Amino acid sequence: MGRVDLSKYRNPEYQPGNIVKRLLWYVVSAVFFQTQLMPASAPKRFLLRLFGAKIGKGVVVKPSVHIKYPWFLDVGDYTWIGEKVWIDNLVKVTIGRSVCISQEAMLLTGNHDYKSPVFKLIVNGIELEDGVWIGARSTVSPGVKAHSHAVLTLGSVAVKNMDAYGVYSGNPAKWLRERKIS
Repeated sequence: MGRVDLSKYRNPEYQPGNIVKRLLWYVVSAVFFQTQLMPASAPKRFLLRLFGAKIGKGVVVKPSVHIKYPWFLDVGDYTWIGEKVWIDNLVKVTIGRSVCISQEAMLLTGNHDYKSPVFKLIVNGIELEDGVWIGARSTVSPGVKAHSHAVLTLGSVAVKNMDAYGVYSGNPAKWLRERKIS
């Protein structure tokens, strides 16, 4: 049986961007995004674009949102990002039009190899197609693609791709039924 030794953890191949840019984003994020004091979305859209995010028109960004690296973020028109959402985008996260990411949901693009003695970092992007709804306190795992209008219900964990118009629930999330929009 092997043992994990985190003192040997190194991650030189992962370079998320210039250190000055990352530090500046850390301050801007703390002041304008990770707070209840900035409810307006327009300044947040401006700042995200300033840091390299592709942000569509009419995007709503609620208070207390955490976005790791905006330069790895692409959000379509009229998408809603709810209170306390965590977008841990170590790599590209693509969010389509009219997507709803409800409060305290997490989009996670990174994980660790539990078989590695140094807990090697593994990263994989996320794609949420148009009309997807990610329910409150739910989690989307690295590499997941939620196809058009899929739903991940309250507190569920998506570890695999979700079919178009499918409603998914549980941990791990399983297909429940077809989403019918009338």
